Amino acid sequence: MEAPISIPSDSELAACDFLTPKEVLSLSAVGILRVRQLLDWLPKRYEDRRRFDAFPAAPGGPAICIRGTVIDTRNRFGGRVRFYEAIVTDASGQPALGPATLTCRWFNMPFLSKVLAAGQEVILHGKPKDFQGRIVIDHPEFEVIKDDSGPSIHLERIVPVYRNISGIPQRRLRELQYLILKKVVPGTLASAYEVDDSYPCHEAYREVHFPDSIEQTEAARRRFALEEFFALQLNVVWRRSRILHSNGRVLGKKTTLLKAFYQSLPFDLTGAQKRSIKEILADLRQARPMNRLLQGDVGSGKTFVAVASMLLAIDSGVQAALMAPTQILAEQHYLTFRQWLEPLGIRVALRTANRQENSHIDLAGEPQIIIGTHALLFDSVTFQDLGLIVIDEQHKFGVLQRGRLIAQGTQPDVLVMTATPIPRTLTMTIYGDLDVSILDERPAGRGKLVTALRVKPKQTDLTKFVKEQLDQGRQAYMVYPLVEDSDKLKAESATAAHEKWKKRLSKYEVGLIHGKIDPEEKESIMRRFRDGEIDVLVATTVIEVGVDVPNANLMIIHHAERFGLAQLHQLRGRIGRGEHKSYCILLTDGKSEEAMEKLGVMARTSDGFVIAEEDLRLRGPGDVLGTMQSGLGDLRFPDFLADTALLREARSLADQVISEDPTLTGPHANLLALIHEPPTDPIASV
Repeated sequence: MEAPISIPSDSELAACDFLTPKEVLSLSAVGILRVRQLLDWLPKRYEDRRRFDAFPAAPGGPAICIRGTVIDTRNRFGGRVRFYEAIVTDASGQPALGPATLTCRWFNMPFLSKVLAAGQEVILHGKPKDFQGRIVIDHPEFEVIKDDSGPSIHLERIVPVYRNISGIPQRRLRELQYLILKKVVPGTLASAYEVDDSYPCHEAYREVHFPDSIEQTEAARRRFALEEFFALQLNVVWRRSRILHSNGRVLGKKTTLLKAFYQSLPFDLTGAQKRSIKEILADLRQARPMNRLLQGDVGSGKTFVAVASMLLAIDSGVQAALMAPTQILAEQHYLTFRQWLEPLGIRVALRTANRQENSHIDLAGEPQIIIGTHALLFDSVTFQDLGLIVIDEQHKFGVLQRGRLIAQGTQPDVLVMTATPIPRTLTMTIYGDLDVSILDERPAGRGKLVTALRVKPKQTDLTKFVKEQLDQGRQAYMVYPLVEDSDKLKAESATAAHEKWKKRLSKYEVGLIHGKIDPEEKESIMRRFRDGEIDVLVATTVIEVGVDVPNANLMIIHHAERFGLAQLHQLRGRIGRGEHKSYCILLTDGKSEEAMEKLGVMARTSDGFVIAEEDLRLRGPGDVLGTMQSGLGDLRFPDFLADTALLREARSLADQVISEDPTLTGPHANLLALIHEPPTDPIASV
């Protein structure tokens, strides 16, 4: 008899009589307390149990889904490791050849002896590999087949497979989802805003959990992704609307200082720099606060654009501030700004936790540009009339930190800068409420940068090449993935390599820097390298965002396969900043096809935007967002971020809602609950 429709989607699971108290407890442990939350626990994949894969004849290849019979099980020991082993046979094998078998192993899971036994029929999912001449699958997902009377939701159909919930087997979890879909009142599943009237929510839930075809699952997931991205874009459009309608100050009417600075330069700015300055000038001249992202590739000349912006602010009679993530980077900006701006009579100040310095005497007046670190956030730094804020390497600062600095000005204009190129397909999602300027040209006067991929080269050849560069007066980075040697990872560490390089390069000064070194000592080491006191710096990725050392023209990245594309590109950006020809050498063992494809991208191009798109293609949006510190790491459907058409549809729906109800107090008042208003920070999406 079919279960009656009776449960609203917001019902508490504890009140549902078809769940045991232990099951309610297990679900609550992963944050599932209500009916709809359980339905939102979507399948991670599907198995087409109308037909199964054949038992593998050879190891390797993708994951397979097979059906077989357990013929033997035992707890075993391999060295110090304990594992549970099951031998599974394909009863449907050809009699003449005998049934095919494979071995399944689960490490440190002795309790499986109470779950899996000889004689049981099972469904297995995993990747076959070779172990001492046998085909094995380590830690396969499995499900014991039970006899069902009548049609089954577990066999002869496309079956959902969920992320594990401790205490609830896959089979039971599937049954619960099926039962709830039968009982829930369809109308209570409607969302706050129906993104697709032709595809009701309850129908999408049924097709995502128990589809008749794989195409149905894709359509249902896309519908839920549209719903999620609509909420995301609603926040973006809401914030942008608030910014556009807020009051600011008109700056940039005078360009005297900007013209004088431009005429003092011994070289011309790139077309991208000129375009970005024009875009910033147009923002400053509007009676609303500027909120612009300057997105430049490594070494693309963001600092020049920042200086131009600050000169426009100073010419309007206000102060400008630049906040950098580290003391040494702030000091570098301070020295650079003094060199460029002192001839123009601009007063520049440095404010960090350890250093307070002015380029001028106190009688000359208050500083016009203040450069600092987090110290700018505290009361010890006072601003007279802060009108423009520039935030360098913006992802290093939190929302509250940025908001605190912005609050020290009077409706200040804000320019945030990043040297991490982002795929164009993600820009509208992450930076949708900001105006974006892109620097995609390399300034003139930079030496050629050559990237080479080498598989297991001779150490003597590497050392010889390093010595040749050092003998010409250059400096070098040696980058390693680990701080110290590890039993688990077969990769040389920076600490161990440092001792070896000191012996190989005994005539030179070889330094070591990594994340475990005290911050003050790190600053000192980087300062000594910048000043030429250290010739070779053995390092981890701590140098990924660092100071300019134009004399450093060589970087050798060991175990390059262990780094991501974006990370490799950021590391490479530490060299090629001077007039000398530079070399980035990527070392790898060549064992992984995926790694060779990734490293091949680095060897082919130095364009950060091309690399970002390739990174998106190779890893998928979910992984890319996870390493971007984008604030979107908890999206349920990150893979749809590459679906430009879907993003545009979500943005169009959000635009329509805000145009119909700008304050969300009218016909769409129920959507106000979707707005996540950041505290005093108009650039919280960054």
